[in-house]
Amino acid sequence: MASRKGNTYKLKWGMTLPSARVRCTIVPLLLSASALFAQVITPGQPVPRTTSPPVVFVNGYQNDCGNSSFANTFGIADQVLHANGNVGLYFNNCTVSGKSSIERLGAAFGAFLTALKYEDGSAVNLVDVVAHSMGGLIVRSYLSGKQEQDGAFLPPTGTRIRKIVFLATPQFGSGVAALGLGTNTQLDELSSGSHFLFGLATWNDNADDLRGVDAATLIGNGGTGRATTPGFDDGVVALTAASLDFYQAGRTRIVPMCHVDGGGLISLAGFCDSNAKGIAKIRSATDDNARFIVSFLNGTSDWQTIGEAAEQNKFLSVYGGLYVRPFTAAGSPQKLNSAVARTQSGTAKTLNMSNDEIAYTDMFPAGQVSLTANAASGILARTVSLPAGGVQALLVKPGPNVSRVQPAAAAVFPFSFAPRMLISIYGEALAQATDQARSLPLPTMLSDAQVMLNGSPLGLLYASTVQINALLPDNTAPGLVKLTVQNSSGTSNVNLMLEAAHPAIFTINQSGTGAAAAINARNGLPATRDNPLRANDYVELFLTGLGATTHRQGLDFANQVPGVTLGGADCPVTYAGAAPGFVGLDQINCKVPAGLGANASAVVGVSSGALTSNVATIAVE
Repeated sequence: MASRKGNTYKLKWGMTLPSARVRCTIVPLLLSASALFAQVITPGQPVPRTTSPPVVFVNGYQNDCGNSSFANTFGIADQVLHANGNVGLYFNNCTVSGKSSIERLGAAFGAFLTALKYEDGSAVNLVDVVAHSMGGLIVRSYLSGKQEQDGAFLPPTGTRIRKIVFLATPQFGSGVAALGLGTNTQLDELSSGSHFLFGLATWNDNADDLRGVDAATLIGNGGTGRATTPGFDDGVVALTAASLDFYQAGRTRIVPMCHVDGGGLISLAGFCDSNAKGIAKIRSATDDNARFIVSFLNGTSDWQTIGEAAEQNKFLSVYGGLYVRPFTAAGSPQKLNSAVARTQSGTAKTLNMSNDEIAYTDMFPAGQVSLTANAASGILARTVSLPAGGVQALLVKPGPNVSRVQPAAAAVFPFSFAPRMLISIYGEALAQATDQARSLPLPTMLSDAQVMLNGSPLGLLYASTVQINALLPDNTAPGLVKLTVQNSSGTSNVNLMLEAAHPAIFTINQSGTGAAAAINARNGLPATRDNPLRANDYVELFLTGLGATTHRQGLDFANQVPGVTLGGADCPVTYAGAAPGFVGLDQINCKVPAGLGANASAVVGVSSGALTSNVATIAVE
């Protein structure tokens, strides 16, 4: 059925295995009288309003939809959440017939959220989500607006989701699912190295930030090791493939559980012991999975003590995973014959493939990695830094190759941009500049590079082989846009999310952290330890990303007025908009609040709408 060589999982193609779904009986439970009323709200029925958002549960892959139920997947989770003051809802993916694609399930989930109404008839605009296995991919597909066409996305304007708890979601697939390759679309998309998973991992700025929704995951290492390596999987999904490291560090906890309860097909296949506990099924409020969900949704820190941190795990602390996909110089996908990853010391691994375009591995030593892809256009090479703890999806191609775009001032989260923002584009072979590198702001550099947004050229402020600085236009509507870097050797494309505003503060050391680029208006000098701010002083803070402006009184005022905090207190804004005389540079003037006390590193932050800036510091006395 499957063989393992070292740490590499090899599939013997042509063999199929039913989904690792447990047909288990409902365990009789003794419940308190109050818990008996904790029923999941029937679809279409009004939602009672409570002090917390309703919780939507989303189930995973169902081998037998005739036997699918809330209790079979989540046990008494509804009762546990009811006791916590939450209303429970259930999106059963089996209500979408025919083993539809995960993209269609994502669209159906979006329609489910849109239809939710409170008892007074008002819309339910915000929910929390608990998703098991494929259910988590349904949610991610909804957030990205992924379409069935490869590379196409129509993300919803608003997410409607406050928090997500992932339970054993195969964020980067499952080798076990690949045993059913060709059986149905869902198993194909769940298979490691699928086009669906690569697209989901790279849809926004060559990454997936979950649209900034607060998220954490509980994953298991209670498998027998037959699927990969003992201690490295939950019987179905490898630790690297289930980790949330692609989103944020510190959001993954590991418990000795299996993907589903043992005793069924998963045990017959030898992936989990017969007495194994499934990670989504809750039997008691004191179960680790129950405590994890309740703590994270409540905003307490208890979830961070459950199980083992990914950063401390013997595998996730030293290994990462890889997805490798070749593209042509013009930016189109191309066929892949094979791919090899090699460490600096020379250790090499031929990557697995479940199709003819994408190679992958779940386990490879973190550090500098040399990739060699034997593609239709020839041999392609790329050297990357592979972090430990998760999977990195990478494009290899000749010509320019954009790896990441971020505001020129600082990296911000989520990965979104704004009109009039100064941006920095990082990558390989981006341009051959004919003028020496200088600091911002600069006139357009002389190079062979062009940068376009939805086909319209952008003004360039700096260009080199590894970095281009550019200015986003002031008339682009929020939504997903395509940024293209083109030069004499080819083209590279990347999607960017534009919002009305997303502030990013410039810092003195240009790192995005530390002392902010700010002027003490009392004397017109930089605000530093030697020239600290005082109560009632005015500070001029420099940033980018305040968005579109309106010209009045000789100045360009930001249409969306930001807020500023300094030392944890409100710093009343007297001006916010374009910095006079500078292209793309923004300025905020605010009045320093009293009562801050002496602090050489008072924290300053800017918010606009729901988005916040990087954190910088300003000296006060």
